[in-house]
Amino acid sequence: MSDDANDTPSADAASATVLALAAKRLLAAQLEAAMREAGISKRTLARRMRTSRSALDRLLDPGNRSLTLATLARAAAALGKGLRIDLE
Repeated sequence: MSDDANDTPSADAASATVLALAAKRLLAAQLEAAMREAGISKRTLARRMRTSRSALDRLLDPGNRSLTLATLARAAAALGKGLRIDLE
């Protein structure tokens, strides 16, 4: 067992929350960059994903962490991109 004060469950949970938010911000930025690169509007991407524009807005909102892997996979496919998820 470590004597490090940061090795507590609450510190681990806080760290995971921060990492999740950072990952969501990165994903949102990557999706928006791919949309710009492809010249695809939000409306077009939502239609390709078979979802609503408001659902796409939630996906692109860097502060909104409620997303599913299925939604993320549909967005990637609609942009002609792959999706890779890694555990480090």
